[in-house]
Amino acid sequence: MKTLIQISDCHIDDTPIVMGVNTQQNLSLIIDDILGREIDGLLITGDLAHNGTLGSYRFISKQLIKLDADIVVLPGNHDDTDNLITEFENNLVRELRFGDWGVVSAYSKQNNQISGLLSDEELQIIDETLRLSKAKYNIVIIHHPPVPMCSEWDDSLSLQNMDDFMEVVDRNKNIKAILWGHAHQSSEFEHNNIKLISCPSTALQFNDDKGVGFNQYSLHNNGKFEYRTRWL
Repeated sequence: MKTLIQISDCHIDDTPIVMGVNTQQNLSLIIDDILGREIDGLLITGDLAHNGTLGSYRFISKQLIKLDADIVVLPGNHDDTDNLITEFENNLVRELRFGDWGVVSAYSKQNNQISGLLSDEELQIIDETLRLSKAKYNIVIIHHPPVPMCSEWDDSLSLQNMDDFMEVVDRNKNIKAILWGHAHQSSEFEHNNIKLISCPSTALQFNDDKGVGFNQYSLHNNGKFEYRTRWL
């Protein structure tokens, strides 16, 4: 079995207070909790920074230095791609294997837009990566919600071409789960026996949940997929 943890929407800035909360302190609390767990990988699904400053990514990198696990990073709409690459170039990977499981990244960030979009080229790359994957089971990670959130969240700020993405998903039968952030809330849906899971923010939630949290996933050798949202 492999154990992965997903964190999202950290919104770190050069000053501690962002959106009325201490996002630096909140992330530190989350990382301290994660350090007490045995994990194989950490997935960070976008909006690592609030204003995309290089100092923000350096702060996050220092927080992660003690973590003995593979790290996969996605850019979110708040992230500055150039500064993110400067600090996390080796973690911006298209596919990473964890035993029989693979994690495939889908890049939905648009420049100067809150909502997400998968270009035709990006959709083709995702499709090809999944089709050629040697993993028995795959997980796709993306920043923007690829389905309606069925909450007070404004779905116009989610992925603009959800149907195009789901067409790619439906062509590839080895997908067990799709994971995302952006909406700052924990929720679960299902599509053709694929788990669809949103991750809470390490900064603050946009719904009635008061804490900060992360998702922990158990990937079994027989293809069974389990998860738990952990709150602090």
